[in-house]
Amino acid sequence: MEDSSTSAQTRAWASQRNGNHEGAKESSRARILDAAQRLFVEQGYKGLSMREIAQAVGVSKPALYHYFTDKEDLFLAILGSYLDDMEVVLANARAASPTQIDCLRTIVRDILQQPIEQRAILRLASVEMVHISEAARVRFHERYVAQFLGPIGAVIGAGMTSGEFRTVDPALATWALLGILYPYFSSSSPPPTDAIIEQVIGFYLHGIAA
Repeated sequence: MEDSSTSAQTRAWASQRNGNHEGAKESSRARILDAAQRLFVEQGYKGLSMREIAQAVGVSKPALYHYFTDKEDLFLAILGSYLDDMEVVLANARAASPTQIDCLRTIVRDILQQPIEQRAILRLASVEMVHISEAARVRFHERYVAQFLGPIGAVIGAGMTSGEFRTVDPALATWALLGILYPYFSSSSPPPTDAIIEQVIGFYLHGIAA
């Protein structure tokens, strides 16, 4: 009969093996997401095949399908991962900023200082969304509003309440901000300098009127 110490050791080894397996699985999934993100940005949704992604990662197609059911599933995972990251960025900006103007400055700066392969995901989502199913578009839009548009709109709305911003439609003000940022979401756009970032913020907050 197995004594209690041996049984506990066996369970510990099993737990470690399971942990190592899960860690390796997450590492493989992350490598696939990184490679696929770069390829989607470079080639677009329609121009890219699962075979090319598998080759770029160095895995077989069956191994790729072990992690993602199809190209749409992989594409949405990339977009979802970016939204998860941006949700944290926006929450940190709100927690660290004493005013809504400071918060908006931090948000714009944080977005524009991202590596281009990250910034380009926002353009990728808007341009390539037409190629995925209607149900997937609805699910993504719900997450996009909840994790990105909504938090930015909340900052702008809070700024109106505090008197830092004049009162306008918060949704319109949010889209206006994204419209100013949109050119910098292109994969061919050079990284904006600090001076350019300050001009972008100034255009949004003050317009170009003398």
